[in-house]
Amino acid sequence: MPCDVTQTTLQDMTHVPPPAEELRLLDAELWQLDRRRAQLLARRAWLIATLQPPKSAPAAAPPRPETSAPGVQNLLLLLGGVLLTIAAMVFTLVSWGHLGIAGRALVLGAVTVAALGTPMLLLKRGLRSTAESVAGLGLALTVLDAYALYRVAFPGAGGAGYTASASAPLAVLWTAYGLLPRTAELRLPLPSALVAAQLPLFFWAIETDTGSYGITAALLATAAFDTAVALRVTAKSVRVVAVVGAYGLGSSGVLAAGWLSWTASGPSAAARAAALLLLAAAIALGAAWLGAGEKHALGLSLASGLLTVTALGGLARSVLPELWTVPAHLVCGMALLATIRVERLPEAVRRGAAWASGVVQALAVLWALPVVGVVALAPVGWAARAWTGTPPDARAALTVDAPWPPHAAAVPVVLAAVAAVLVLVVWGEVWRPRALTGALGLTWATVFTLPAVLELPYPVGLLIQGATTAGVIAAAAFLRQSTHEGTRLTALILAPATSVSLAFLSLASQTATLTVLSTLVALFAVASWQSRLAPFTAPTALVYAAALACAVGAAVDWQPSHTALLVLAVPVAAALIAPRADSRATVPIEATGAAAGLLAVGLAATDLPLLALVLALCGVITAGTAIRPDRRPVGYAAAALFVLATWVRLAAWDVGTPEAYTLPVTVPALIVGHLRRRRDPQTSSWTAYAPGLAATLLPSLLAAWGDPHWTRPLLLGLAALSLTLLGGGYNLQAPLLLGGSVLTLDALHELAPYIAQVTDALPRWVPPALAGLLLLALGATYEQRIRDIRRVRGILGKMD
Repeated sequence: MPCDVTQTTLQDMTHVPPPAEELRLLDAELWQLDRRRAQLLARRAWLIATLQPPKSAPAAAPPRPETSAPGVQNLLLLLGGVLLTIAAMVFTLVSWGHLGIAGRALVLGAVTVAALGTPMLLLKRGLRSTAESVAGLGLALTVLDAYALYRVAFPGAGGAGYTASASAPLAVLWTAYGLLPRTAELRLPLPSALVAAQLPLFFWAIETDTGSYGITAALLATAAFDTAVALRVTAKSVRVVAVVGAYGLGSSGVLAAGWLSWTASGPSAAARAAALLLLAAAIALGAAWLGAGEKHALGLSLASGLLTVTALGGLARSVLPELWTVPAHLVCGMALLATIRVERLPEAVRRGAAWASGVVQALAVLWALPVVGVVALAPVGWAARAWTGTPPDARAALTVDAPWPPHAAAVPVVLAAVAAVLVLVVWGEVWRPRALTGALGLTWATVFTLPAVLELPYPVGLLIQGATTAGVIAAAAFLRQSTHEGTRLTALILAPATSVSLAFLSLASQTATLTVLSTLVALFAVASWQSRLAPFTAPTALVYAAALACAVGAAVDWQPSHTALLVLAVPVAAALIAPRADSRATVPIEATGAAAGLLAVGLAATDLPLLALVLALCGVITAGTAIRPDRRPVGYAAAALFVLATWVRLAAWDVGTPEAYTLPVTVPALIVGHLRRRRDPQTSSWTAYAPGLAATLLPSLLAAWGDPHWTRPLLLGLAALSLTLLGGGYNLQAPLLLGGSVLTLDALHELAPYIAQVTDALPRWVPPALAGLLLLALGATYEQRIRDIRRVRGILGKMD
């Protein structure tokens, strides 16, 4: 047989299904394989679970002991010692009278000696904890012995005096007992002796009636003793008691001495209080110098410096007028900076003194801040009484609504002194820039408050504040950005703050207001030539330009609506400047211009014709901004402004026809949509034409439904019919559906009376019957869909 015949015959005999049919067969086969694989995996998991041996329950863990044997031992010994001590106290206080003098002495002496001697035997046997408990009992018995001696031998002695006399021997006795060779291992006697040593000086001062100064001195002397013990003794338990006593008694003595210095009635009392404060300062300085840790040394030297300033400042307060109290403390605080140059002092002590000086200076600046706040905020009160008269001086201009703080004459001195210290003393790569920033702020505050403090004439005060504004702007302009960034930013913040206060302060006089606002506009406009200042100064210049426009309008007695036209010069200037300014200043300038535009709209709100004009001019300015490629979206705002201007103008003409308001929106919107479809044929008709058509069709349809006449419905129907025909002719969905829907609703409105007549003529059973038929149709459709779903499910089941 020839080869070509065989090949033709084989092609006719082989059945190759179409690609779609073959794909369906492959999917069915793969689905069967997946289903079978899932069944096999489930069976495998069940078999594995069946073949695994059952897990035995975990063995119960033994109960965990809630305490340790040493803990039980210590608790029992503590309770035993406490109970024995209580028994001894009951015996001494209650059963004492049943024995004679010899019996009393014999019993207490024997028990005390036994209690103090037993720990030696217990230490030999290695029972240290028991020895500590028994030693504690012995120490308590010595206190009871002292009390018994007081009741028998010294019943008439004062309680405070006897306590002082008894606590000193007890401290010595307990110290000696704790230092014996056989009892040196005990940890209780020496701390107890130090606790007893806290009492003699304090109770002796009370007994001798030395007054507050003597008691305070006793507290500080005891704190000094505790400090020495803490620095020299190595035993941890003793050091803990010494540190607690030093800080506790020292703090109490410092508070008492500070109160005595504050309430001192004369130089003599102030000198005694200052001596006590200097004693406390010496104790803290000695502790910092002689061996305290670095952190403790820094804190102690800081406390020593503050105590020294408080002592000397309190002494100066008693002899100087009250005005110079804060400057006197400030001078003392600045004097602490001299310790920085003393190389013999430890580094921590010098740092602590420097920090103490900084704290004093900071407190002095805080004391001066109320005066700065009054000078900065009080001029706002002139907004409610603008142009009512020029005040006699700069302070009178500030005290119209706010009281003048007392002792304000020293404020410039304090601020200037701290600024000088920051400039001359503070150095270092980290702290120098911060010091210069603070010095700039303090110098500004000094000059800012000087006119009111010195009660300079009102024009001179305005001139100084204006010069201050120019000065901080110049500082921001000439400071290098790399090394003085913080100082430059501070200057850029202080300049607007000063100018705002100056602007409000100038409201007292019309001439001052116009002069100051014009000067501020020029000053900030000139500063805006530097690109790094423009983001701050250019918007500020525009703000003051808007304020100047309002002031000019008020000066010539214009209505606010007419002044709005003058204010519009600010948005025009912003629109012209923004493209040419630095990129960082563009957005602030445009935002300020937009705010000025809103101000103009608000001023013109009471006059509808002028409001329409202002809105139209704002639209022109916005459209001019939208010409820039990066501001094209602003064109939507321009369109909205033009539409608002049209609506306001129509409202001013008392036009009530809605089409007069909607057609100015529809026509431009349709033109824009048509141009967009020409540029991009894939644009949907809903995107291009639906917004514009809906802007007129929907309001007109609502008006037609409430219109009793036939003219509006007829015209609306003709317009809707035209849109329907155009949409069908050009295959545009939006005009077709919108026009058809409006045409149908308009026709229903016209046929509504006749439909109502037909409805009244129908029997009452017809509406329920129609509703029932509708529900039956819906139910049948639902049932048919359920049946189809079940049929498909059955077919898929048979394919398994």
